[in-house]
Amino acid sequence: MTRRVVVVMLVPVPWSPPGVDRERWRAALAEDVVDLLAKLAQAEAAIATTPADRALAEEIAWPGTRIYEVPEPTVLPVLRAAAADGFDQAAVIAADAPDAPGMTLGKLLQPLDGKAVAVAPGGPGGGLFGVATGLPAPDWLVDHDLDTGSAQMLRRTAPTPGEVTSTPQWRRLRGPADLATLDLALEGWENTRALLGG
Repeated sequence: MTRRVVVVMLVPVPWSPPGVDRERWRAALAEDVVDLLAKLAQAEAAIATTPADRALAEEIAWPGTRIYEVPEPTVLPVLRAAAADGFDQAAVIAADAPDAPGMTLGKLLQPLDGKAVAVAPGGPGGGLFGVATGLPAPDWLVDHDLDTGSAQMLRRTAPTPGEVTSTPQWRRLRGPADLATLDLALEGWENTRALLGG
C-alpha cells in the first residue's frame, strides 16, 4: 500500500485584511488548511515550519500530526524529511489557501503513478499552490519555495518536460484582491471566516 503525506508549508503572509492582526490572520489561514488535511482519507497530514514558526506549527497541529522543521520554507528539505519517515509519495502545499477543496489535493497526488512530479499553480498571484512527487524526490528536482516556483521552472531541469505535469490551480490568499474570490458556499475555513466577520 502506498504511503502518502500532504505537508502544509507555513509560508510568509505579506498582508492581512484591514483591522485584522497579521499574525492572527496567518494562523487562521494555516489552521484551516491543517483542518482540511485532517479529513483526508488517502494521505496523512504534516506541517513544515522554520524554527521561527515552530510555536505556530505546534499551536495548529492536530494530535499526532508530524512537524518537519526545515531551515527555510523550501520544498526539497520537506521531501527529504518525508522520505526519511518512510512515505512513498508526498505533496507540499501552501498554508494560505484556507478554502482549498480536498478534491484539489487528490488531483495533485493522482498523476504520480505515471509522472515524476505534479504541480498545482497558485492562481492569479503566481507561484504554486502545491507540488507532489514520489519519494525519494528525483535528483533533477531543484529546490524552490511555493511563492516563486512554477511548472516551467521545474520542467527546465527535468530530463523531459513531460516528467512535470500541471494539475488544476487553486488560488492562494496573497493579497486584497483574492478576498473577493472566496466562495462562501464552500464548507470549511471556519477560522478565516470568523476573522472576516462570519
